[in-house]
Amino acid sequence: MHKILLVDRCHYSRQGFKNWLNQNSEFSISETDNLFLAREKIIQYRPNLVIADFTSFASSLHNIQQLSSIYSACGASIRLMLFNSTRHGKIEEYCLSQGSRAIYSKSVPLSELYAAIQKQLSIRPPFHPEKRYTAPLLTLREERILKLWTDEANNDFIARIMGISTKTVYTYKRNIRMKLGVNNRFSLFIEQHQP
Repeated sequence: MHKILLVDRCHYSRQGFKNWLNQNSEFSISETDNLFLAREKIIQYRPNLVIADFTSFASSLHNIQQLSSIYSACGASIRLMLFNSTRHGKIEEYCLSQGSRAIYSKSVPLSELYAAIQKQLSIRPPFHPEKRYTAPLLTLREERILKLWTDEANNDFIARIMGISTKTVYTYKRNIRMKLGVNNRFSLFIEQHQP
């Protein structure tokens, strides 16, 4: 049985896809209307295929880079099939730059859609359980703090942006260093600039 995750902000699209795919007993379907939850579901559920309409999130995207968490969660072993409810140049450009080969219109006939899903499932590389990770190394908040830290933001600025205390920023930085196996706060920056 193939596991498919539907990522779409539109309730009707998700339910339509889910009902249509559930007619075929070879699919197990999960769904979400939240990009942050989508990342976690990909990591925990390990679907064979993710079907996503990123354009449905266009109004809530603060930064196009938010989509990178979906791509990184999919990695090399999970296929990502993209649909557009509307044309969005920046999102399409970003997705194509991340290796997406095709973006389908939601108005594609169901027979073509089924063939495209089957093709994606057939070209999916096999899972390698010994290399599979069940949890991300850093949390989303730690990733954001690390990004601000590497952009040379000071602790007070990070605390204001994140809505936390300066002491909590120190705690996050310590946890990041421990998770990344960095001995001191300077090693993160020194290793980045070495040839």
